[in-house]
Order: sequence, then C-alpha cells, then structure tokens
Amino acid sequence: MVVQALLPAAAGAIEVRLARDPDEVAAAQRIRYRVFYEEMGAKPTAEMRALERDFDAYDAVCDHLLVLAEGEVVGTYRLIRRAAAARVGRFYSEDEFDLGPLLAIPGEVLELGRSCVDARWRHRGTLQMLWQGLAAYMVEHDIRLLFGCGSLHGTDPAALAPQLTYLRDNHLAPPELRARALAGRDSVDFAGLAAPWDARRVLASLPPLLKGYLRLGGTIGAGAVIDHQFNTTDVLVVVNAADIAGRYVKRFAA
Repeated sequence: MVVQALLPAAAGAIEVRLARDPDEVAAAQRIRYRVFYEEMGAKPTAEMRALERDFDAYDAVCDHLLVLAEGEVVGTYRLIRRAAAARVGRFYSEDEFDLGPLLAIPGEVLELGRSCVDARWRHRGTLQMLWQGLAAYMVEHDIRLLFGCGSLHGTDPAALAPQLTYLRDNHLAPPELRARALAGRDSVDFAGLAAPWDARRVLASLPPLLKGYLRLGGTIGAGAVIDHQFNTTDVLVVVNAADIAGRYVKRFAA
C-alpha cells in the first residue's frame, strides 16, 4: 500500500496506512459514528443508527487513511481526488460551496473530510501520524491543493459570530481561491458579520483540526453553511500543498 511504503511500518504502537478491505472501511465508519453522532450530536438516518456507522456514496470511491493502534482502527481521514469525485458526480463540499475557483486550478486536488480519532487515542501523537500519512499521500499523488469543510460545533450563527468574524478578518482566501457558500443553503453572509472578537479567546474556542489548518497557512472561503444533520456550521478551508511542504511533505519527497 502506498502510504505504508512511504511511512515506517509503525511508530511505537501506532501504524498509518490506507484501508485494505471493506472491514477496515466499516471500522472507520464506526469511529465516525461514535465521534460525529454520539459525541457531537449529528442526526443519523435510521439505517445508520441500526448499523452504528456513518456512511454515504463517497465511501465506495475514496481512499480511507487509517490510524491503527495495536491492530485496531482508532482514527481516519477520508481522501477524495478528482477521479473519485467524478464517479459520484461532484465533491462532497460542492453540496455547500461553489468550488469553481478551486477546481479551475490545473493539477490534482484533494478534498479532506470525516477526520476523527477515537477518544481513547485523541492526543497529539495520533494526530501527527494522521498528518504524516496525509503528507505521504500528497507526495504519491502530486497533490497541488487541499480543501474541505472546517466545522464549528453548533448551528447558531449569533453564538458563533465572534469566531466567524475573526476567520473572515484574518484568514479569508484570496479571490482566486475563494469558494463561496451556495445561495440556496442555510448560510451566513460574511458581509453582514460585525461581532467583536478577541484573538486569544477565539483561537482557544476553535476546533483543533481547524486551528491546525490555519497554522499551516490555510485560508477560508466566503460565507459559512449551517449543516443541521451534523450540528455544525461549516467554512470551506483551502491549503496550498506548498505551504505545508516544509513541515510534513519534504521528509517523504526524497
């Protein structure tokens, strides 16, 4: 498997590689269910609730990056490239955002999604292993641009106004990379935001994954979309592969 070949077979008790079979994909879906539905209050379908798994049409066509601890899947990242999105008809985040500016860029792009780690293994070492696996995958497939939904917990725009205003004021993507929230969705117009913010408090309240993207030079599109199923308010995060080369990618590119 590509990622396994580029990474050490294991780092301590933790291994990172792509899913090899449907059973491992199902294990990733069970972790997603526990984190998104049981911990964060997302609303499952009746079938999801019966199976205790989070799943959709993209799971059959994407790559599933896994973190395994002592042989057990404890973390996952869903990776969708252009060819996989074409098989479904669009990228996952195209349900919320106009990705036209991003998809016009030549070369391979990668949509990141469904990132989560089991609560027992939710520490920096596991997250670092996920990022190292992602870096190896980027090298193998010559990824030029990464993007995906960055989710703030909750669906009340007023409660999230300081975070959204801070993101708009400090991390808005340049026009050529600025995906916009779709007009037909329940969305938050950035132009109407006027909430005061304190950088220290806002950063302390942002989800760790979103803060990680921002530290790597990530920027966000215009507007946010309320996802009632997942009990989140989403922004579209964009990261240039070149911006993370120094920290993660170059160690696998030799």
